[in-house]
Amino acid sequence: MKAEKIARIQDRLLSWYEKEYRRLPWRETDDPYRIWVSEVMLQQTQVNTVLPYYRNFFLHFPDVKSLARADSQDVLKAWEGLGYYARARNLHKAANIVLEKYKGKIPDNWNEFRKLPGVGDYIAAAVLSIAFDQPYSVVDGNVKRVLARLFQIDVPVNKSASTKTFKAAVDKLFDPRNAGNFNQAMMETGAVICKPKQPDCVVCPFQLFCLSYLAQTVDVYPKRTKTPRTPEHHIAVGVVFKKNRVLITRRKPEGLLGGLWEFPGGKVRKGERAEAACVREIMEEVNLSVEVISFLTRVKHAYTHFKIRVDVFCCNYIKGNIRLNGPSDYRWIKIDEIDQYPFPKANHKFIPLLKRT
Repeated sequence: MKAEKIARIQDRLLSWYEKEYRRLPWRETDDPYRIWVSEVMLQQTQVNTVLPYYRNFFLHFPDVKSLARADSQDVLKAWEGLGYYARARNLHKAANIVLEKYKGKIPDNWNEFRKLPGVGDYIAAAVLSIAFDQPYSVVDGNVKRVLARLFQIDVPVNKSASTKTFKAAVDKLFDPRNAGNFNQAMMETGAVICKPKQPDCVVCPFQLFCLSYLAQTVDVYPKRTKTPRTPEHHIAVGVVFKKNRVLITRRKPEGLLGGLWEFPGGKVRKGERAEAACVREIMEEVNLSVEVISFLTRVKHAYTHFKIRVDVFCCNYIKGNIRLNGPSDYRWIKIDEIDQYPFPKANHKFIPLLKRT
């Protein structure tokens, strides 16, 4: 592609962005910490979902120092409901490193920033370009979709091996003199114009140059490989009552939903009744004998790679002393204390009903 054509594309893109960009809070600041937090929150999460969490987060942790010195439970509580909790745990760890190693100043060096927990190539490029105007291009899902249509790229967007192809494509267009605005303009185009379905090609800044638009093949791109059917797991959970308190357990800090609290339970085995699975799982996890007294509800929830349907039972404590096998901690709490603890979203789907029992 000739330099003159690239310059025209850059000019149209940046002119469009300057006039049309959405006024979002992380675009109204040059604070690297706030820009960093926004990029972490926006990973695999829509803007409208992030907005209230973003504002609330800084009420609790207005700077790196306050985040670093916060209790991990407070961080998870502020993140509660946003999902992908490893992001919060890694951000907390990274803040500690920034405070201790860099005296609270977020490093503007690629190698140093990239080494922080949770900082991959995308976040490093986004933060360093937007906050420090350094010449790093970004490739996310929105950018891939724009590039796939613009250049009629046939490699699938949902294969990690394709990232190199899209990185090479965006680097053809990249404007290192306006790195932050260029990256945000590319992402904004994908988010509000070059949408997965019914893209608004009429107002797209790339319209005159888009190969798929000119060939009327916009609906063909981006290409994707078929993904296997999402598995579903049947889970039984028990709300164990002992006098006027219920038992909650804390997941180990690593892994899915790490550090969050939940009600004990687990997978229902093939041919097993959910009530029996509930009693068995509670014995295996916390060494308590319980009896099921009633069925509370069934909830469904979807994670990235699997789904769950959860049968929730109210149980009475019979006997036993707690011995943990899996969870890292436990509490006997009153129902009205439940909001003090961070729970997974699947639990929040039945907690309101539990509060009314």
